Amino acid sequence: MEPALDVEGLEKTYGAVRAVRGLSFQVAPGEVLGLVGPNGAGKTSTLRCLAGILPPSAGRVRVAGFDVAQAPVEAKRQLAFLPDEPRFFEYLTVWEHLNFTARLYGVEDWEERGRALLEEMELTGREKSLPGELSRGMKQKLSIACGFLHQPRLILLDEPLTGLDPLGIRRMKASLRRRAEEGTALVLSSHLLPLVEELCHRLLVIAGGRAVALGSLPEIREQMAGGAGDGASLEELFVRITSAASEEARARGNEPA
Repeated sequence: MEPALDVEGLEKTYGAVRAVRGLSFQVAPGEVLGLVGPNGAGKTSTLRCLAGILPPSAGRVRVAGFDVAQAPVEAKRQLAFLPDEPRFFEYLTVWEHLNFTARLYGVEDWEERGRALLEEMELTGREKSLPGELSRGMKQKLSIACGFLHQPRLILLDEPLTGLDPLGIRRMKASLRRRAEEGTALVLSSHLLPLVEELCHRLLVIAGGRAVALGSLPEIREQMAGGAGDGASLEELFVRITSAASEEARARGNEPA
């Protein structure tokens, strides 16, 4: 089966700073991959390169078989990128944002689908509201509804639960699970490690722009030297792995002490 996302040797540099260094991984249809790492690890740069927002400095990204650099329109039609700080047109209503998104992606039956998404996101009755009239959590839900509208094969999420209350978080987790069960691939970046541990099939841990661990939680536990990861939570493994990566980088002289 063709991967929904295929990344080979991804690099991103900003001047002398190498934010992403040689990332290679795949995400299968229906798989949820957790992208985790400390602040400044390169997670957001990675997501923006995957989404085609930033051009990679080197390497290749394919979405549903389409090269993001060579066939950007076709690739972007297959994905949705949901940033941690959604931005909207201040003079378009909730319903008009869905209409605009549908026109961009050529979604013909968007009205029925849009109403269903508004109900799922608890935005029914807010169709005529402007972004300035929405709470932080409601804006997040509108961003997600717009992202789900064209039924992408790959969804990239950067801190998707920001601003949601506990009930909203529970419902959002159910929505993400349902998309995965229907065959959509998801890449989820979050500092909420219990959320990542609960939803994700595999984890990609990055530090200093490099992949320092990739696999399921049991596989990563097994990779820990001498069985040190046996029974450890994701939080414990995260601290051990990223601390070890920082020590290694300092030993190479790549990071300040």
